[in-house]
Amino acid sequence: MTLTLLSDDGRTTRVPLAEGATFAAPTEPLRTRVAYAAAHVVPLAWADNTPGRPAAIDWDATLDFRRSVYSWGLGVADAMDTAQRNMGLDAAATRELIIRSARVAREEGGSVVVGVNTDHVDDELITLAQVVDAYKEQLHVAEEHGAGPVLMASRHLARAAGGADDYRRVYREVLASATVPVVLHWLGPAFDPTLRGYFGSDDWRLAADVLVEVIEENREVVAGVKMSLLDADAEVSVRERLPDGVRMFTGDDFNYVGLIGGADAPDVPQPERDPRSSRTHSDALLGAFAAITPVASAAIRALDEGDPATYARLLGPTEALSRHIFAAPTYFYKTGVAFLAWLNGHQPAFQMVGGLHSARSLPHLSRIVELANEARALENPDLAAARWRDLLTLNGVDA
Repeated sequence: MTLTLLSDDGRTTRVPLAEGATFAAPTEPLRTRVAYAAAHVVPLAWADNTPGRPAAIDWDATLDFRRSVYSWGLGVADAMDTAQRNMGLDAAATRELIIRSARVAREEGGSVVVGVNTDHVDDELITLAQVVDAYKEQLHVAEEHGAGPVLMASRHLARAAGGADDYRRVYREVLASATVPVVLHWLGPAFDPTLRGYFGSDDWRLAADVLVEVIEENREVVAGVKMSLLDADAEVSVRERLPDGVRMFTGDDFNYVGLIGGADAPDVPQPERDPRSSRTHSDALLGAFAAITPVASAAIRALDEGDPATYARLLGPTEALSRHIFAAPTYFYKTGVAFLAWLNGHQPAFQMVGGLHSARSLPHLSRIVELANEARALENPDLAAARWRDLLTLNGVDA
């Protein structure tokens, strides 16, 4: 069987369809890495999920996807940017997603963390005190329902802050009210241009100083930090400065193979690190892992078994796929994640809340198909090929 691929100039070519990978679901927890897949949401295909409308979610498909992630031994990071926070997922839907996802985690015995932000506040400009109150409101919802909080970067704070001291003040006050361990999230401007200069500087080194100060001041409640700057050197630099007991969760969808493998995978290209440091690798909290969950699970289990060659062989090819999904404009990466979920049978239609499924071109999607085929990320290749063929035909392409 073959796949029809579509180039930027409209020409079609055919390539062989790879056989499906025969990964077995794990029978015990992953040991050497903590890994979360940042999950997307599935809309009701027949509902009015057009731009600006409240999200109408297919809860069965959305929650079944999370159950699938748990079956592969990964945790779920929910209600974060992959779930279209600030890009179609409104405040009411976000709150309901957190409640429902936390319930599924309890049922499945899985680990769930959820985004805590200020985005339920409609006004664009609010005071620092109001930023603190908004953060606390969402923080307590996560705590109430037993989900681990991920303190996301706030657009409100980015607008209101006059400098680094304002970030220190807000994080200090919010973290003082936390009753469970919290993960901080540093989201770079490639994902959200509004967040340029977060932590008080456009220079990541100066911003990192503020982040590390916040963590050191609140080390009893900060469990980790998720770095999403798409800069592996910056991540390693911050990772080596973290206090004992604080994890670095890579959010680098361009360079995760080397960052996660670390010293346990010496043949995998990775940033230079201080060999004297006890920080030998990053854990994972990645939108990419929602697109390649079975492959990611098998690769980390290879590390568990002391087999870095298999880790590199499995996970290495997925990085080209991820780099394409997260290509500029990076904030449209959610379209690629949902597209692969549809190809892999996790949702009935290629639809997204806010109409975001239209954010990438057919040739862009074709390249996702090609790279997913090469990386063995098509869970059911025959289904994926049939669905892709139907989408091409629908758009007037002879498949």
